[in-house]
Amino acid sequence: MSERLRFTLADTDAPRQWYNLLADFPEPLPPPLHPGTKEPVTPEMMTAIFPENLVAQEMCSDRWVDIPDEVRDIYALWRPTPLLRAVRLEKALQTPAHIYYKYEGVSPAGSHKPNTAVPQAYYNKLAGTKRLATETGAGQWGSSLAFACKVFGLECVVYMVKVSFQQKPYRKLMMQTWGATVHPSPSEVTDFGRKMLAEDPHCNGSLGIAISEAIEDTVKHPGTKYSLGSVLNHVCLHQTVIGQEAIKQMELAGEAPDVIVGCVGGGSNFAGISFPFIGQKIKAGKNYRIIAVEPESCPSITKGDLRYDFGDTAEMTPLLMMHTLGHKFMPPSIHSGGLRYHGMAPMVSHARKLGLIEATSFPQLKIFEAGVLFARTEGIVPAPEPCHAIAAVIEEAVKCREEGRKKVILFNLCGHGMLDLPAYDTYLSGKMKDVED
Repeated sequence: MSERLRFTLADTDAPRQWYNLLADFPEPLPPPLHPGTKEPVTPEMMTAIFPENLVAQEMCSDRWVDIPDEVRDIYALWRPTPLLRAVRLEKALQTPAHIYYKYEGVSPAGSHKPNTAVPQAYYNKLAGTKRLATETGAGQWGSSLAFACKVFGLECVVYMVKVSFQQKPYRKLMMQTWGATVHPSPSEVTDFGRKMLAEDPHCNGSLGIAISEAIEDTVKHPGTKYSLGSVLNHVCLHQTVIGQEAIKQMELAGEAPDVIVGCVGGGSNFAGISFPFIGQKIKAGKNYRIIAVEPESCPSITKGDLRYDFGDTAEMTPLLMMHTLGHKFMPPSIHSGGLRYHGMAPMVSHARKLGLIEATSFPQLKIFEAGVLFARTEGIVPAPEPCHAIAAVIEEAVKCREEGRKKVILFNLCGHGMLDLPAYDTYLSGKMKDVED
């Protein structure tokens, strides 16, 4: 029975290329703009904070980009990741739906984030970078980059959103174990951090503020480049190993998904699972429903405007065409720290504009209810972020039961929640609110 429920690929079946959805969009993605001139950003403008080789990937329109052997060697520590069928969840829901999940929690950092952290560290190493600066929300990205920097011998400094720094101490310790320096953001380390603290000494922080601090750190320290864990094109590109593997594994399972679900904050894990399927939707006319799920309290893609906006609070980034709540938006202190971002990846936003994907949102209590049910049936404690996807999957599965229709549902379980147990404690003790102060 168990062999029929777990679908694995041989090491030799791991992807050798990343898939670039930019090559197949029926309309081109609007380019990033210089905030002063409003003209498209040139590669030279971006090399102030990124190495040239990653800038080339950011602006690349080739459909396939080769994965370097050195990166595949590190990927082999955890890739290919398993695809599992959630039979026990199906039984609990009494649904005719078949539910499958791609489990990215088997990586060293416990999430999908090393899929891009490893190549980013590799390309920076090739370019002669000595030190990487970054931000992190819940800590999955910061810990992933700390791991990747240790592998390639780079120094790593992380600005961690202060509320997550306080809520998730073991993520901080994981980063420090891999040798990273971690600052709560806003911090006393940067001019912008000090400015924010002067305005509000109790500021909980945001990803927009942490990005501003990391960029300021980058431009002030020689030999340093900035590394981003979501939103940008090259990050979405690296994550497509997830969906490519899932396509092969669904074939092994003898089924094709009707519905594909992923949580969204900046958009990276959603891009990873969905972009290869969106490519099939565009090129082969596949009739997938693809659903992006976000927090009700930080609803960029469901309630934000599609317009040019800054990616950070201090207005240091180029202007990006994306769904946004405004770069000054200060999200509530929900426990899904990885989804507390004001904007959505331009490529994900573009897919929504073109009608290639749908979007929905859930409140905090609902997603933890879904996460607990998943843990009690499937045995894996999910991170709060993918609990959003689980809530949507349960909703779809219940509809199948009520309508007497069988559907095949696939979602990305992008990370485990073993370092998020204080959040579960808050929920299980009845102290959690839908919107945290």
